[in-house]
Amino acid sequence: MLSPTVKTLGAALIGTTALVAPALAQAREVTLNVQMEQYRGPAAYFAIYLTDPAGNYASTLWLAGTKSKYQRHLRGWARAISSAGGRVDGISGASVGSGRQLSVSLNISDALIDAGYTIHVDTAVEDHRDARDAIVAPLSSAIAGQPQTGNGHMRALTVNM
Repeated sequence: MLSPTVKTLGAALIGTTALVAPALAQAREVTLNVQMEQYRGPAAYFAIYLTDPAGNYASTLWLAGTKSKYQRHLRGWARAISSAGGRVDGISGASVGSGRQLSVSLNISDALIDAGYTIHVDTAVEDHRDARDAIVAPLSSAIAGQPQTGNGHMRALTVNM
């Protein structure tokens, strides 16, 4: 069960992410379900972000963990946003613990779906090894509803469209 805070942040994400479709463009509601592995230790920080077909950073979809001093451990994401001028354009929420699930819904422009964009998930947990690209999956209708296996602290990512 999601807390009211996560639901509120999810609703805020719909209105604030850079990928929300402009008023005249077509958009699709996409729900990202992240399932964490069971592990010992504190809750994980993770970043869910998109890269374009050339592999360049496009946008942050979600950032779990609110203390910015730990975000540098999300190495792939940190490097990606640095190359894009250091702007964080997604919504952040609380870190997510062992065995927990997070569900985030947002509207993504139809022009980005099945257009070669890739979803990346980086994770970091105190006293554990950081996992760059714990999950990498195409932003594609072909994977809709099919869990994409992760590594590190991520069990799976399911993209529903």
